[in-house]
Amino acid sequence: MSDPTARTLRLLSLLQTHKFWPGTELSERLEVSARTLRRDIDRLRELGYSVDATRGSAGGYRLAAGAHMPPLILDDDEAIALAVGLRAAAGAAIAGIEDTAIQALAKLEAVLPDRLRRRVNALHANTAVLRWATTDATVAPETLGTLAQACRDREEVRFDYVRKDGEASARLVRPHQLVSVGRRWYLVAFDVRRDDWRTFRLDRMETPRLAGVRFPDQILPDGLDAGEFVSRSIRQSPMAFEADVTVDGGPDEVADVARWLDSDVENLGDGRCRLHLRSDSPGWLLTQVTTLATHFDVTVDGDDELADLVATTADRLARSRPGP
Repeated sequence: MSDPTARTLRLLSLLQTHKFWPGTELSERLEVSARTLRRDIDRLRELGYSVDATRGSAGGYRLAAGAHMPPLILDDDEAIALAVGLRAAAGAAIAGIEDTAIQALAKLEAVLPDRLRRRVNALHANTAVLRWATTDATVAPETLGTLAQACRDREEVRFDYVRKDGEASARLVRPHQLVSVGRRWYLVAFDVRRDDWRTFRLDRMETPRLAGVRFPDQILPDGLDAGEFVSRSIRQSPMAFEADVTVDGGPDEVADVARWLDSDVENLGDGRCRLHLRSDSPGWLLTQVTTLATHFDVTVDGDDELADLVATTADRLARSRPGP
């Protein structure tokens, strides 16, 4: 490869794909001598890239973190993935990230080739994103940074916490991992004072701070990973509104329809199943029943308030049919 500029870009692309490249292999890939390779490495360093070198027969090069962010070389798929990720980040529940993500996306799209810009714009223009109304769940970037650092370094953290019922308390925990669920963030951690594992919503924390005490690695109970632990915790937490419903349908059919309702399907036999529905609002409980009722006959068991709400809604829907 005789063109120095093209060769330098190719070298940068190779260095970004692996943590370490033997010098002989890089020379062969670029079809240059070891001396020319060293000149190209020096050219990258002049452009702001920090390239570490090791000497000897097994020596080579790797791209290290520098003092500032130099330009990146992205292939087509990487550029599109980055653009999609930035658009998604603009809707994340992290305080201040929306403007930053949009600014970064604008910079990226400004330098994309026309063919890629058209693909990215087509994807954005033909994709609708549903945002749940959880504006109360915004998390400060500093909170995420502090907790992520504590998870990485296995360092205890102190913070004030307000539970769902409004009770406030001071916590000392050993962070395990952060979990993102929709637009909400959770911390899985071992509560030192309560001697048990807990999940904490980040938007209910106040001033998390490193405690300066390290701890050894800990394993979650029952062989769960952090995501499974949060899912189980959410399912086991009490809800303001709960109800059992009987559904006339087989377990496989009902489970397919109810897969997003976060409810176990109990097979009653004779082509019937029972589900335990839970919600923070009667309206959402009604939505779950309505979803099931669009596919099966449904009976509300022992909840007169929900049964009356279902009957009232069904009557309104019946009256909404167009006249003859």
